Amino acid sequence: MTALPPLAVSLGDPAGVGPELIAEAWVRRDVERLLPFIVSGGRSVIEAAARRRGLSVPLIAIADASEATAAFAQGLPILGEHDAEYRPGMPDEQGALLAIASLTQAAALSVAGEASAIVTGPIAKSHLARHGFTQPGQTEFVADASGTPREDAVMMLAGPSLRTVPLTVHTALAQVPSLLSVDLIVRRVRVVAASLARDFGLPEPRIAVTGLNPHAGEDGRMGLEERDVIAPALDILRASGLAVTGPHPADALFAAHERGRYDVAVCMYHDQALIPIKTLDFDQGVNVTLGLPVVRTSPDHGTAFAIAGTGTASAGATIAAIRMAGECAERRARVLAG
Repeated sequence: MTALPPLAVSLGDPAGVGPELIAEAWVRRDVERLLPFIVSGGRSVIEAAARRRGLSVPLIAIADASEATAAFAQGLPILGEHDAEYRPGMPDEQGALLAIASLTQAAALSVAGEASAIVTGPIAKSHLARHGFTQPGQTEFVADASGTPREDAVMMLAGPSLRTVPLTVHTALAQVPSLLSVDLIVRRVRVVAASLARDFGLPEPRIAVTGLNPHAGEDGRMGLEERDVIAPALDILRASGLAVTGPHPADALFAAHERGRYDVAVCMYHDQALIPIKTLDFDQGVNVTLGLPVVRTSPDHGTAFAIAGTGTASAGATIAAIRMAGECAERRARVLAG
């Protein structure tokens, strides 16, 4: 198979831990088996962040993504002139504009096929929103950039111990019951199944679906969503041939003896999915967007402004996100090659 184009990595907010962790990922590129990647802009930010962390990272300015693979062994390829002052822990307008420009360029490279995947550094969404970022998050940004309906862009959190999908994401808990529907569950579980087959090598994924209420509603005594919405959706999915079980009580589904029974747990709301993955795999958790025409991953943690520049942030999740992006891109390319 022809060598893939490089991965495109966006900085995230330059005041956060993203730049220093990207620099460390390049230093550990060989031992961690990372495919070549480009950083979108922020040359002086990466240089200062690497120096603050005590890393020796030669930077190589490239004019085109096609130059990155040859340059990667000698230095970290940087594409683009957009830049800012490195101010760890002090987010400002200049940094927000750099984060947006970096994300925009990295997404464009991926959509155009000049990059085989996009890995997005962590941003503070509310901070960027004050400076022109209009999407709810980077998931929606990449969906819009790739021409994908937002309802088909599905967040999955993946780590060594567990994969989870929240059906509703950044919404108030009080709104979740009204957002759940048979159509939503069926549509998104089908996206999950197709993506696990294409990008994760699981042709018949085992999908466990949680209930919404305690004890999965306990036959209607603690809520009716399981009976009226979730169970009918699962009947449709099973009738179409998918290996779907549930609705399961969420309080028991993530126990060690249960996790081997499924490949992914589909959950009803944000914390139901993210608490177990962050408890089990915080330093290796990856946010993967399923259902896109491009591969997109991100470390499953935030900007960590409080520890940016201190050298204490773990690069594990950033490295895992870069590695997973490469693995998914390779699997997808094999599928397309027939």
